[in-house]
Amino acid sequence: MILTQGDDAMNVSELAKELNLAIFSGRKGLGRNITGGYVSDLLSDVLENASKGKVWITLQTHENIVDIASRKELACVLLVSSLQPEQNTIDNSNEVNIPVLGTSMSTFEIAGLLYQKIKGVQ
Repeated sequence: MILTQGDDAMNVSELAKELNLAIFSGRKGLGRNITGGYVSDLLSDVLENASKGKVWITLQTHENIVDIASRKELACVLLVSSLQPEQNTIDNSNEVNIPVLGTSMSTFEIAGLLYQKIKGVQ
């Protein structure tokens, strides 16, 4: 599926299924549409530069990631390298309906797969 902006955009639930991602929390937000991806582990960078609808790929696991994702109206947060969110992160995610997903893949691997989905590259 090629990601596009508009009615036929992929949502978080579809992405999780296609890439076999763990869903840790924020299930009520799984219908959020995805407009692209953003990779950063610096909270200030994400706050300044990420935009609405992006999948944020990070290794940060603390509750501040959900606060920033909510402020920026990101589609979801995707944790890499089998990292697990802290309990406060899960609780906050469920409260504001921002999905926190996970993968065993590295940042490089999952960013490449997300790019392929967005650009329709095989």
